Formats: sequence, C-alpha cells, structure tokens
Amino acid sequence: MSFNIDFENCGGIFSLPEFEEYRLRAVRAHEKLLTGAGEGSDMTLWHELPRITGEKELAEIKECAAEIQKTSDAFILIGIGGSYAGARGAIEFVKGRSYNLTAKDTPRIFYSGCDLSPDSINTVIDLTRDCDYSLNVVSKSGTTLEPALAFKIFYELMTKRYGESGAAKRIYVTTDPKKGVLRELSKKRGYRAFDVPPGVGGRYSVLTPVGLLPMAVCGVDIDEVMRGARDAYADFLNPDFDKNLCLMYAAARNYLYSREGKCVEIFASFEPGLHAFGEWLKQLFAESEGKNRGGIFPVFSAFSTDLHSIGQYIQDGAKNQFETIIWPKEPISDITVSKNNTGDGLSYLSGMKLSEINRYAMISSASAHRDGGVPNLTISFTRADAYSYGYLVYFFEKACALSGYILGVNPFDQPGVEAYKRYMRKLLKKPDA
Repeated sequence: MSFNIDFENCGGIFSLPEFEEYRLRAVRAHEKLLTGAGEGSDMTLWHELPRITGEKELAEIKECAAEIQKTSDAFILIGIGGSYAGARGAIEFVKGRSYNLTAKDTPRIFYSGCDLSPDSINTVIDLTRDCDYSLNVVSKSGTTLEPALAFKIFYELMTKRYGESGAAKRIYVTTDPKKGVLRELSKKRGYRAFDVPPGVGGRYSVLTPVGLLPMAVCGVDIDEVMRGARDAYADFLNPDFDKNLCLMYAAARNYLYSREGKCVEIFASFEPGLHAFGEWLKQLFAESEGKNRGGIFPVFSAFSTDLHSIGQYIQDGAKNQFETIIWPKEPISDITVSKNNTGDGLSYLSGMKLSEINRYAMISSASAHRDGGVPNLTISFTRADAYSYGYLVYFFEKACALSGYILGVNPFDQPGVEAYKRYMRKLLKKPDA
C-alpha cells in the first residue's frame, strides 16, 4: 500500500533543535513497547496480534459469519466503546455509510447497547420486528450497564420469537475466555462464544473476534484486514526514527502539544465513510492519553461539510489545535462533471472528476488552516478497502501507545471511566457485589 505522512504543513518542526528531545522520547517509547518495560505492559498483546493470529482462528470466525448470513436478514451488534466502535468503523470504511440500504447478500447491521436511550433500542426493535436476526453481544466483563441492559431486552424478545433453544442458536457472545457473566451464560444456555484475549483492552481489540466477527458477517474480507495489519506490523518495527512513520507521527503530535500548546487534535476526513473510523480514533486516543490532568483532546470533523460550520473556528478561533487529515488517494467510485453549458456557473469545472475537486478542497483547507495558525499533517493511503483498514488500525494503535509513553502515562488503562459508574450505582441503588 502507498502509505505516507506529509508533514509539510507542520512548520518544519523536524529540523528544529528542540525537536531532538521528542525524537529521543519516541525511540525510547518504542523500545519500552517492544521489550515490555513500559507501564501496562501486561495489556500489550494487541501489538502481536497480526503476527500470532492464525488461519484456524480466522476460519472459525468466517464459518460462524457464514452461518449468520445464511439464517439472518439482520444482525444486531450489542456493545459500547471498543466493543463495537472498531467493527462499525470497518464496515462503514469498506462498505460505506449506506451499507444497510444497498443490495447485498449479507445481513443489515444494527447497533445497540451503546447508549441508554429507549428510543434507540425501540428503533432497532421496530426495524427487526419482521425479519429473522442474530445477535452478537460483546463485553469482556458482561456487567457494563448499557450492553447488559440491551442484551436483557433482546434476549427476552428472541426467546418469545424463537424459543429458548432457537434463540440460543442465534446468540453469539464475545467475552472473557474464563470468567464473567457472559461466559457463564454461554455455558449454561449453549451460546457460541468467542474470546477477548487476555492482554487486549477494549479499544485495542479491533483485530480480535470483537471486531472481526461483525466485519465478516457484513462481508468485509477479514483475511485482507489481517494482511494489512501484518504489513503495518512489519513496516513499523524499525527502530530507526527516520525510517518509521509511526515514531515520527507520535513525536510530532507530542511536540505540537508540549512545545506549541496544541492540546486539541482534529482528525479530519473528506470521505463520509471514515466518520465511524474517526469515532473509534476518538476513543482510542482519549482513553489512552487523557490522564494526570493532561493529554491531547481528540475530535473528529467531517470535511468538507464542517468547513461550513466549525471551519470558521478552526480558521479564526483559538489556536490550540492541530489537524490530522486522513486521505484515501483513490476513490472507490467517481463522477465526471458534464461539459454541457447549462448556465449554472459551473462551466469552469467541465470534464473534471469529482474526486479531483475533493482533493483540491483537501489541499486548500490544509493550506488555509496552516496559514491561520493551525498546523496539520496528512496521512494518505491507497483506497478505503479492507487491507487499508487493517493497516491503519495497527498504525494508530501503535502510534497511540507510543504517544502515551512519551506523555508519561499508562496508555492501556482508563481509571476515569469508572467515575460516572460509581454515581450510577449509587443512584440506581445497585447492591454491592
């Protein structure tokens, strides 16, 4: 794949004497990750997944996906955070945001357990009322409130429709391999179960059955996903800073944060299919870096749409941001502007491809934002396909881990997530375990 990062709009930071400190920090962070000397090293198995995931495991996932495709018109993925965000990112990245509306031989997919809105759950109930469906509940503990509640509701509906034994054949569990509520239920009720490997946290679990099973159900080629991840694994093992784009990106974003006060990273894409991928990026970086009253705050913007709203703020507002533009160089499809002169004022675009116009919008916004005091870099790759998705997932997971170590935090825990849960338990009068 033609993967590259253009740092031109970052102000030549690599040549600055003060950047040397961040170059060294990135190299040390990389060594910590590879040797297991860093904090949270017991949760770094994700780093080896491209190398150790075998054909047997992938074949089991594909066989299960084929079973679901054969028996179901719809597929409900129940999970929150890393339990669903990576899979959704992959499906929309490869198949587009309108996946459910397109003609295909794979089931429509609906997401539940990612909020507590009754309207949200009732909508999924209504949309699956008149079709056969299967369900995959993803939760390492099995006790996270949002997915646990959604599963309870859909389990009762499924048993009414299919009976206990019939429902059991349509329920798939992805959870801790040895313990937890879902593991016990799968044994008791006969659900087919997949493992969340020990040593892999939720936001780093895309390349496990957590993400791979829903991808396969929706027709994403998981062999290609893992091939992309394997190539990224090999490409970013090099300890030489100047030959490792992952090290360079991690160092650059931390330099911009620590030396130039850029505490907000705007992940931006000009392709709507990358929106869900951007949501996964937000969780990956926010949970990994937002600690000790510091860290870079990640947001996602959909360009060129947002250039007509928050674009004003980016251009002329506070200068505490930098941008990371994610750019597939080849569109999946294209449109050529007609050469007919219809008096619409667009004759200057005659014969141009829409992808070319979109590229000019990307170049123009990057230049304008740079001139307005918002440095930016562009991560480009060939096209939005399964291979590229696997490659990008691994790149960003590793860059995030390195960035956490550069910042001096454990990038694999999320102690702050428990704060609101303590208040919830108190308000709901949940008994102590």
